[in-house]
Amino acid sequence: MKSASVALVLALCVASVASAQFGRRGGGNGRYPPKFANADSFGKGFNFCRGVYTSGHREPGGQGWSTDYPDAERNFSTRLSEITKTRVSMDSRGQPDHLVVRLTEDALYQCPYLHMEDVGTAVLDEAEVLGLRAFLLKGGFLWVDDYWGSYAEYSWLDQLSRVLPRSEYPVLDLSWDHPIFKTMFEVTSLPQIPSIQFWRTSRGGTSERGSDSATATIQGIADRHGNLMVVMTHNTDISDAWEREGEDPRFFYKFSPDGYAVGINVILYALTH
Repeated sequence: MKSASVALVLALCVASVASAQFGRRGGGNGRYPPKFANADSFGKGFNFCRGVYTSGHREPGGQGWSTDYPDAERNFSTRLSEITKTRVSMDSRGQPDHLVVRLTEDALYQCPYLHMEDVGTAVLDEAEVLGLRAFLLKGGFLWVDDYWGSYAEYSWLDQLSRVLPRSEYPVLDLSWDHPIFKTMFEVTSLPQIPSIQFWRTSRGGTSERGSDSATATIQGIADRHGNLMVVMTHNTDISDAWEREGEDPRFFYKFSPDGYAVGINVILYALTH
């Protein structure tokens, strides 16, 4: 991803003078109240929609559906508006109008893109299964990120099979010639991005579950026309590259350009397919 990294470093620094942001942007405090959609939320541009789901247990380092919330979506939406021509919806303060959406509410159908994290903890109730299935089959797009190790993968795929039965919607390993890796930046490998806490305490480590999460992978599920409707990035925390972009210049330059390259490609694919 060398060419993408160089392009993103230049774009990010020019767009917002990144070096001046360190220590100012990033790091959700866990106390930010969910910003649920309302009747006036849509129709003004792209909304980053975060899906709320039921968890059955906890994973180390995760917070269920609210992992990396809300700075991941705020920073990503800002960068999307700076680096691309995508019109991003802004609130009355001029900040990206990111939204939290339950899998069972009608507002979900106003979101062309849905983001879910720490999905290894998900234990969907029947209403959530039906809601997510309807969303995807009506043309919605889901990206799940930041779930680590074989147990979390097995658990999530088990839940996903309730939504999209494997016999009809098999999970695909995405090859590097897939259009999703070329929508804006040429992506030729998936970066393994750890949480900033793990990276610091492990002195530069990237595999949060040791040998059980040694390799980052990207998979997907396609609709009947061959377009991806689900993308899954496993053994990596792409969203932390957005959330923590302003916290440490070393973390920024090592992970954020690659994280934004993957993220912008996925979003542009979702909005055009």
